[in-house]
Amino acid sequence: MKFDGSKILLTGASSGIGEALAPMLAERGATLGLVARRADRLEQTLEKVRVHTPDSCSWSVDLSDIAAGEAIVRQAWDHFGHLDSLVNNAAMGKRKHLLDQSADELDQVMNLNFFSPIRMAMIVLPLMVDRGEGLLVNVGSPGGRFGIVHESAYCAAKFAMSGWSETAAMDLAERETGVQVKLVLPGAIKTEIWEQAPGDLPGLFDGPWTTAEECAAGIVEALEGPGFEHYVPDMKELVVGKTQDPDGFIDMMASMAREAMKTKG
Repeated sequence: MKFDGSKILLTGASSGIGEALAPMLAERGATLGLVARRADRLEQTLEKVRVHTPDSCSWSVDLSDIAAGEAIVRQAWDHFGHLDSLVNNAAMGKRKHLLDQSADELDQVMNLNFFSPIRMAMIVLPLMVDRGEGLLVNVGSPGGRFGIVHESAYCAAKFAMSGWSETAAMDLAERETGVQVKLVLPGAIKTEIWEQAPGDLPGLFDGPWTTAEECAAGIVEALEGPGFEHYVPDMKELVVGKTQDPDGFIDMMASMAREAMKTKG
C-alpha cells in the first residue's frame, strides 16, 4: 500500500495498537479518520496525527452498536470522497470460564470483535470494487488460529474473523477486483486488553511482551509488503504445532491453566 495521499479509516484509535499506529500512518502521508468510543482519548490521538496530516478527523462511536459502525463507514467515505483502506482494529477481551459466561457477554464480544467490523467491511468493499482498488485490513489474533483458555468468546470472534477474511481474499481475487484483504495477528502486546476487567479472570500469560509501538511498526511493514497473513510478532510455529496435534495442545493448555489458577488463587 502507498500511504502518501491515502485516506484510511482506523478503528480502536484511542489506545493500544491503534493509538500507536495512527501517527505512524500519518507520518507516511495518510489522512486518517479515527474511530473509538472514548472521545477524550481519541482527541489526544488526533492531535498527534494532525501534526502530519491536518485534514485528519475523528468520530467517537461505540462500535459494539453494529448500525453505528455501518453508519460511520458511509460517513467517512462521503467525508473523504473515498477510502483507500479500512483498518478494523477495535476489539475487547473477555476472560471467563465457559461455564460462567452469560449469553449477553458472548453477544457483546461477538458484536464488537466480529459482527461490527465485518458489517463495516461489507459496506466499504463494494465501493472499493467500484473504484477498482482498496485494502481491507482486519486485525485479528493468534487466538483466531488456536484456542486460549478462558477466552471462548474472544477466540470465537477471532476465529470467525480469520475465516471470513481468508474467504474474502479468495472471492475478491477470483473476480480480479483489485481490492485486497490482509489479516494481521498481533500476539502478546502490552495493551489494556490484558488488564483484568471487573468480573473477569486474571490473564495467565505473564510475558514476555511486545510493545504497542513495536506491533504498530510491524503492521505498517505488513501493509507495505505482500501477503495475506501477518503475525506480529511471529507465532506461526505455535499455530502449526497446534494443527499437527490438537489433542496434545488442548491437554497442555488445560494443564497449564489448572496449575496457573492454583497459583493465582
